[in-house]
Amino acid sequence: MPTKKLALLGVLIALCVVGRIAFASIPNVQPVTAIIIICSFWMGPVTGLILACGSTIASNMVLGSGTWTVTQIIAWSIIGLMSGMIGKWFHKTPVVILAIYAGVCGLLYGFVMSLERLVVGKLFWPYYLAGIPFDVNHAIGNVVFFIILFPVLSKLLKERAAYMLQ
Repeated sequence: MPTKKLALLGVLIALCVVGRIAFASIPNVQPVTAIIIICSFWMGPVTGLILACGSTIASNMVLGSGTWTVTQIIAWSIIGLMSGMIGKWFHKTPVVILAIYAGVCGLLYGFVMSLERLVVGKLFWPYYLAGIPFDVNHAIGNVVFFIILFPVLSKLLKERAAYMLQ
């Protein structure tokens, strides 16, 4: 991996960590998912995977980690991989559709996070159903962050991604 791309990933991971810490007081509202979607869309699925793992590990060093850390990595990695594939296959997707997709990813993230209950031997459905209001917060937050961050990050990443992929 070129040094410039590695440095850019470090900055993007730091942006995710700072964003997650800054919004920690609002349940499930954080810019991480939107940043992963945007970066993966322009830079590919592998970037999304690296960003998901790095952001989760780095932010959980500050916010605390537990069994949910692995599930967070899985959930954000799935979102990063899907977003990267959308960017490769459907490069000219309208921003409104991508914003709706970001909202759906908030709900997907909550579902995958709830699957952790099955692994640790707890009840899935009560946990999942109780978390739906938080998942809706995440979905709405994703749409808002996506609409705000997409123009800015796209301008930066579109040029960088084209240059780095050469």
